[in-house]
Amino acid sequence: MTALNAEARPGPAGPAPRTGPPRPQRSGRPRSLTHRPSTGIVLVAPAIALVTFFALIPLAFAVYISFTNWPLIGEYRFVGLDNYVQAVRDPGMWKALRYTLLYTAIVTVPILLLGYGLAVLVRANRRGSTLLRTIFFIPYVVGLTTLSYMLVLEAQPDSGALNRILAAVGVSDGSTAWLLDGTTATILLSGLVIWAVPGLTMILLLSAMQGIPSEVYEAADIDGASWLRRELSITAPIIRPAIGMSLIISVIGSFLAFNQFFILTKGGPGTDTMTIVGYIYNRAFVELQLGSATAISLILVLFTALITVVQFVLLRGSDE
Repeated sequence: MTALNAEARPGPAGPAPRTGPPRPQRSGRPRSLTHRPSTGIVLVAPAIALVTFFALIPLAFAVYISFTNWPLIGEYRFVGLDNYVQAVRDPGMWKALRYTLLYTAIVTVPILLLGYGLAVLVRANRRGSTLLRTIFFIPYVVGLTTLSYMLVLEAQPDSGALNRILAAVGVSDGSTAWLLDGTTATILLSGLVIWAVPGLTMILLLSAMQGIPSEVYEAADIDGASWLRRELSITAPIIRPAIGMSLIISVIGSFLAFNQFFILTKGGPGTDTMTIVGYIYNRAFVELQLGSATAISLILVLFTALITVVQFVLLRGSDE
């Protein structure tokens, strides 16, 4: 009897087998345990709304305006591709574009070299390096607009500090009218930008340099590499992406240069220092031809995008 009861008593085995149809297996990526799929949509919705209302819609409206003779004040009509055809045939636009390319070629390399040199100077954590970083970055923080207004006063003939300094060292007689000649105005404007902008390049390159392990330089010292060899064979190749980004920012900034030219020369004398953005400004707000100005703006956007793509391709090719 005891044996029969023992055989009938359920043992300590696992749970009883499940009856009924098998549960279907879930396929694909498991759902998040903390966030619903709609959470991501809610989080990105403000960014999408900002881009739509402040970038996509204005861009679409600009494209529409470029196909009209929009006069800023008064009636307008649809003119098709006439604005683009006139822009391509406009010698003033090509002159402004050539000057912008010349200005870009003048300032790009010095800005990069000075920024690289400043980054090398302040990258070591020695005493005073933080103060030097601040001093070198201050001109960029102050901004080209403020510096341009200051330079208007300092470049005046016979009274500005610039002429007085040059006269004191015997370079000139102190009466140079810097802003009344296209060549001297270009020199002055280029010098202002080359002095004010390298601080940004310094910060970009410095952040990349600080990510290089110190062991790499220690190994180079053991091998007897000189300072120049270390910079050319170690630092420059490693921070090449940062150098490329600095070049792209510098080139785009030069193509869009306007404030310093408007404040110092307004494109003069004549149109000798007229940049492409200054030319667009005159077409839109002086001649009141907003449709034509918008068409030239879109051409500039495409041209700048093409230059940027070419730079990206060249930098990627050099990395490979």
